[in-house]
Amino acid sequence: MTPTNSNTTAHLAAFLTILCWGTTFVSTKVLLQGFTPVQILLIRFCIGFAALYFLSAKSTYQLTRRQNVYLASAGFLGICLYYLLENIALTYTQASNVGVIMSVSPFFTAIFSCVLLKEKLPSAAFFIGVCLAIVGIYLLSFSGGTMAVNPKGDLLAISAAAVWALYSILMKSESSAFRQYSSHERFSDTESSLCSRHYYSSPV
Repeated sequence: MTPTNSNTTAHLAAFLTILCWGTTFVSTKVLLQGFTPVQILLIRFCIGFAALYFLSAKSTYQLTRRQNVYLASAGFLGICLYYLLENIALTYTQASNVGVIMSVSPFFTAIFSCVLLKEKLPSAAFFIGVCLAIVGIYLLSFSGGTMAVNPKGDLLAISAAAVWALYSILMKSESSAFRQYSSHERFSDTESSLCSRHYYSSPV
């Protein structure tokens, strides 16, 4: 695959991911009329685990202790804690609020990367871009209306955005630990993360 085709595929995958992710705020808000946040969390990832189980390669490679720690941490941060905070936030505030607040996640990612990974602070253009994105999402979400502030739900959404930023940083540092594996084998890694998530949420 040429670099151009690879970039096109990556951008298409990112677009589809954002499209699916954007619908979760509204669909979760609807589901909360009949389910609790934890029930939605369990059902969502039971479905995800089942899908990945059939898609993942039945490889025989063994995970190292370091890899297991990465996967357990990923399962806790990005799959358990993030979605739990998001689901609970949606019980107190509007789906539009959560969608707008989650758009600040790149800002948290940039700051945490500087602090935790010692990366260089992004240029002013990055922060201007983030601000423009937030304004754009706000205009799309609240066209003809205003954003009603709900402190408890909005703070939970901000916490979810921060947790997702930590998860993103973990995924970046984790990539080196799984670089030698094929994409099919990485389905198994994601499946393992989902297993970790079920372990963390089962006592709840």
